[in-house]
Parts: sequence; structure tokens; C-alpha cells
Amino acid sequence: MAAAALVTENFKFVSLFFKSKDVMIFNGLIALGTVASQTAYSVFAFNCPCSSGKNYRYGLAAIGVPALVFFLVGVMMNNNTWDLVSECRLRQCRKLSGAAAFAVLGNIVGRAVVAPLTWVVISLLQGQAYTCALSEFFNASTVEGFPSDNGSEVMAKFPCEGSVPTELQGFWAEIERQLKYQSQLIGWLLVAGMSLMVFLLLCMKRCSSPLGYQQEDYWSQYRSNEKSLFQRTAAVHARLLAAENIKSFFGFVALEKEEKEQLAEHQGVSPVCSTNWNRVTGVYLYREKNGLPLYSRLNKWATYNLENNMEAMDKEMDAIY
Repeated sequence: MAAAALVTENFKFVSLFFKSKDVMIFNGLIALGTVASQTAYSVFAFNCPCSSGKNYRYGLAAIGVPALVFFLVGVMMNNNTWDLVSECRLRQCRKLSGAAAFAVLGNIVGRAVVAPLTWVVISLLQGQAYTCALSEFFNASTVEGFPSDNGSEVMAKFPCEGSVPTELQGFWAEIERQLKYQSQLIGWLLVAGMSLMVFLLLCMKRCSSPLGYQQEDYWSQYRSNEKSLFQRTAAVHARLLAAENIKSFFGFVALEKEEKEQLAEHQGVSPVCSTNWNRVTGVYLYREKNGLPLYSRLNKWATYNLENNMEAMDKEMDAIY
């Protein structure tokens, strides 16, 4: 039983990350956008101070600060972040097990690190930030013929060719080449590590999934369609409810022809109670009822609503998996 539970939880985590082709395409677009941003920054904004004590901080900031910003933006743009926040606010996370929390947090972090890792990798492959940051710590003894009496103050000037003392100009290309070699080696190792991790996650998904490939694909399509239809319907519902209230206040409401037809077709639009909003909001992992799949919180709410069993609904809507 424990092994089966572990396999199920593994599936839930990886299916959250790879549940939609749209997600993979979105991640690809994020990576491409990050590459373009990094390239533009390197060309137009990067300017190493070439000063001992400042190079290291500037180089690390050039790599780390944008990566941190991309990570935080990725966390904020992930709907699962706010599902988790809602889960803790509405239900105090009392039904959120450690495994489920790990699955959701894994999804949030896994998708948020796409842009930061891309930024770091491109920065390392270009080598400018690394060369700036590590120049003052470079071991000059590895360069044949380099004078041994030059300290970090002199080495810090090497990222800026024009600042290098005249007698050391001949060593500039070799030192830059070695620093870029180190930077690109770390970058390629990071790429290899990321690729291996993605491959292992995909293998884990296929091996641990209790669902067949067709049903997984159907689940992805269902979630995508439910989200788009829900948002579109919510927008129309909000517009019609606003129209009803404005008409009640002014005695009339200025609507377009299509909106008038919608208002005539859906007379008496009423607000959705907060209880039902809360029931369809929060963390949700794959679940079944009597052998039939429940693909989302909304799907589960609709199933129990048809049975008109409020007691069972209140109990089950709190369950995550």
C-alpha cells in the first residue's frame, strides 16, 4: 500500500508539471524571451567596473538579481501558487498532506525556475559576468610568463581591455580565454544537469502514471477547456450581473446589440454564493468517485451537486486527493 501511495504521489507531481502541451510551449516561450532579454542586457547594459572588490559583487548581481526577479515573477504567474494560498486561507491546509504539499510546491518551483535557469545558463555561456566577477581571483601563475608581482587590483582590470597596463596587454586574450572557458564549462554542465533532470521526470511520469496516455491527454484537454470556458462565462456573467444592477439604479443600461441579446436570454442573473466559490477554489489533485474520474474541483462540485447531497459535498470538497 505504501509503495502504491508513493507511486500515485509521484504521478501527481510530474503530471502537474507536464500536464499540458500549452505549459511546455509556454515554458519554451519564457526561455526564448529570457535569452532575448539576456542578450539585449549584455549588449546594451552590462558594464563591468573593473575595480577590485566591485567586480565580484557586480558580476554576481548581474547573474543573480535578474534570475531572482524571473523566479518571483514565475511564482506569481503560476495559478497553483494562489490555489495553495487559497487552500491555506479557506481550509487552513488541514487536508493538505505532506505529499500533496510537495507535489504542489514542486509544480510551482519547477515551472518558476525555467526563466532563472535560462538566464544563468546564457550568462555563463556568454562569459561576461563570470569574467568580471572572477577576474580578480584568477590564478595568474597558470599563464606562462605573467609577472608574479601583480595583485588583485591589477587582475580586476582585465575585463576592460583598455584599462589593462600596457606591459600586460599581451596577456589579456589568454586570461579572458581561460575565464570564458571556466564560465562556459559550468554553463554546459548546468545544461546537462537540467536536461538529465527533465528526462528523469518524464520517465517517472510515464512509469508511475495510473492513467493511460489517452486519458492523460484527455485530462489535459479537459483542464484547458474548463479554464477557458470558465473565464469566458465568468466574464459574461459579471457583465450581465453588472447590467442588471445598473438598470436597477438608472432604470436603463447602455448595451451593445450582442449584450442586449445575452441579457434577454439570461434574465435574472444572480450572484454565485461565496460557499460555492470557495468549494471550487484551492488545490486539487486527480481523484475518482466510484471508478469515474473527477478532473477538477469544478468537476467534483458538479458531480455532487447533481446528487443534491450537501453533506457529502461539504466533506468531499475539502478532500484534495
